[in-house]
Amino acid sequence: MKKLIVIFILLIMPLQVNAYEGFNRIIKYDRYFSKYSKRYFGPGFDWRFFKAQAIAESRLKANAKSRVGALGIMQIMPRTFKDIARKNPMVKGRVIRPRWNIAAGICYNRVLWKEWKAERPFQDRLNFMFGSYNAGKSNIIKAQRIAMEQHLNENLWKSIEQVLPKVTGKSSGETVGYVRKINKIKEVLK
Repeated sequence: MKKLIVIFILLIMPLQVNAYEGFNRIIKYDRYFSKYSKRYFGPGFDWRFFKAQAIAESRLKANAKSRVGALGIMQIMPRTFKDIARKNPMVKGRVIRPRWNIAAGICYNRVLWKEWKAERPFQDRLNFMFGSYNAGKSNIIKAQRIAMEQHLNENLWKSIEQVLPKVTGKSSGETVGYVRKINKIKEVLK
């Protein structure tokens, strides 16, 4: 029985990755992902990471609303959006407007990116940024403390994946899955 389950999973895995390829045809927001990625991360940063994040967040649906009240393409909490707009006059308009939602989401990612400047591989830094976006920076910091107590490298994402359940319980699966999903989606974006 286990063998059949494994075979079934292996058969559908390529379909899951291919399911994201369709998002290559949705380009109406690409100019915003590109523009605000350059503004907040510089011209060498691949804006497709943020498009992948938006796909994971909302499937690029401008009118998306989560059960906890996050809004728009980047699933920004209204209070977070107001805080970002107050601190950054380049972010204008309303949270539900795609341009400003994307701008605020990428700006917030930049704040998180700066938090994770310790020595670590680039991909791990991305994972810390995305994990913080999903679970909250304070939860990732708590996980780092636990990782250190367990003599794990607190600057590697695999260590955080291992100990995050001690911080966020069952929600840790959502965060770990979220980060993995973004990375899978990014692989198929062109």
